[in-house]
Amino acid sequence: MEKYDLVVIGSGPAGQRGAIQAAKLGRSVLLAEQSFRIGGACLHTGTIPSKTLREAVLYLTGWRQRGFYGRSYRLKERVTAADLMQRLEVTIRHEIEVLQHKLHRNHVDVVAGHAEFVSPHQLRIETADDMARLVEAEKILIATGSRPARPANIPFDGVNVVDSDEILQMQTLPRNVVVVGAGVIGVEYASILSALDMHVTLIDGRTDILSFLDREIVGEFVHHLRDRGVAFRLGETVESVTRLDAQNVQINLKSGKRIRADMVLFASGRISNTDKLKLELAGLQTDDRGKLAVDQVFRTEVPHIYAAGDVIGFPALASTSAEQGRRAACHAFDGPCPPEDDHVFPFGIYAVPEMSVIGKTEEELNAAKIPYECGIARFRETSRGQILGLREGLLKLLFELDTQRLLGVHIVGEGATELVHIGQAVLALNGKLDFFVNATFNYPTLAEAYKIAALDAFNKMWLFRFECG
Repeated sequence: MEKYDLVVIGSGPAGQRGAIQAAKLGRSVLLAEQSFRIGGACLHTGTIPSKTLREAVLYLTGWRQRGFYGRSYRLKERVTAADLMQRLEVTIRHEIEVLQHKLHRNHVDVVAGHAEFVSPHQLRIETADDMARLVEAEKILIATGSRPARPANIPFDGVNVVDSDEILQMQTLPRNVVVVGAGVIGVEYASILSALDMHVTLIDGRTDILSFLDREIVGEFVHHLRDRGVAFRLGETVESVTRLDAQNVQINLKSGKRIRADMVLFASGRISNTDKLKLELAGLQTDDRGKLAVDQVFRTEVPHIYAAGDVIGFPALASTSAEQGRRAACHAFDGPCPPEDDHVFPFGIYAVPEMSVIGKTEEELNAAKIPYECGIARFRETSRGQILGLREGLLKLLFELDTQRLLGVHIVGEGATELVHIGQAVLALNGKLDFFVNATFNYPTLAEAYKIAALDAFNKMWLFRFECG
């Protein structure tokens, strides 16, 4: 039997980061990828493909130039599915090469095969050539990711009725799409497909979308989608999907409404990939969505077994999953572990337009009865925004009223997922309003919006103090 200090199951962000961290601590590491494709769902069906698709759409449609040349402007008159898939293939191929090189230079052993538990410390790995490897590990990290939830009553066919994995295999672009599920994945795809000039209908059983975001940011985002013709059917539930002919399906809602479309995309939640691991042989159990419970250092109820990434649920972001895997490895092998309560992370939603946030929302501050003031800057108020032809975009800063400490950063618009990191650094260092007021930003940049928003908040605070004597 082969023996390793750490066996990692799954090669997504959590698995690869955990494996490399353990290797850097001088431990022997085996990484098993059950899908036979290094990189996991993040690289092949999730984060990288959807973001690559977004960039391809924005480029080929000339989206970023329409502020100057109007909504009718197109870089390419008729974008095809082949155009989008070509860029996707190039990106994924390059990412695989980079990942393989990182694992190789850190001396991480990699095996393509399905891993399952034999006992709490032992795993059986079935490889493609029907061979089996038995390995024993001091520590084990489960990072097997997740897959789209597929309601049993929906006739998925991979063409007209698809999930968020299958849409990346489309051969032709539909003209009319229904997206079921207004979570992060559903919202991203709805906005991307809308940018391709498709008619999009977004359905969700909840009466509001993206409830973890600041309401003003969401309101601004929804306004832009409605302006592009996206139809929202909130508070509605899909009862069934009926095929009308070879190209069309009908979505039947419980309210009695019927919607006809070329394609329906289901993005209504995900299920953790733990059902084939034989976790019971390791003494582990999951919830009804396959998620594993962990403590603050990502240990499961079996102390030598860790779990990170989508298998433990929210927030299930590539960025947070990678950090979870790294911290799990650090704890397992006495590496440098940061304080457990210091991890304030940003959310990035790669819709059109982008959204990114970190820290508290107005709703959270109101609920906690924390006095605050907000400052707002619109991208069109910046010189860089004018140069780029931006007609949308908003940056919002929240400051504690008494101490002027930064509490939250909320952005919607071009480059939001990059801009948020300026606020992240200030937030992590307990920075205050005066940093932004006194800072000198490159000119012209969108980052200048931080100074504009800070001055807006400063003026409100000064006026409040003046009026109150």
